[in-house]
Amino acid sequence: MQETQIPNSELPVIPSKRYFTIGEVSDLCCVKAYILRYWEQEFPSLKPMKRRGNRRYYQREDVLMIRQIRGLLYEEGYTISGARQKLLGNNDEPAVVVDKPAEDVLAQVIEGLEKVLATLKS
Repeated sequence: MQETQIPNSELPVIPSKRYFTIGEVSDLCCVKAYILRYWEQEFPSLKPMKRRGNRRYYQREDVLMIRQIRGLLYEEGYTISGARQKLLGNNDEPAVVVDKPAEDVLAQVIEGLEKVLATLKS
């Protein structure tokens, strides 16, 4: 599966569990595992836990951040450095949505898409 085919709004629902393996995150975010490992180097805020054998374990906040990074890079056309700056808070919008009910997250996604649509129409 190619990463850019599925928009963030159509990604699978994140199951309610505490930790996710890199394979699970890869499937949930439609991003290959080697890209996730690369993003860990490029985005300082993306730090999954590492346990035995240097295995990565991502938490829900990490998955949400990866989806946001994916959206910035693949859907909004940001460069790696531009996405990094946006996530570091060099903007007026919050960088990551964490522990919000699904309705709030959907409302935020819809609002963002409406802004993009308005920009495209102008």
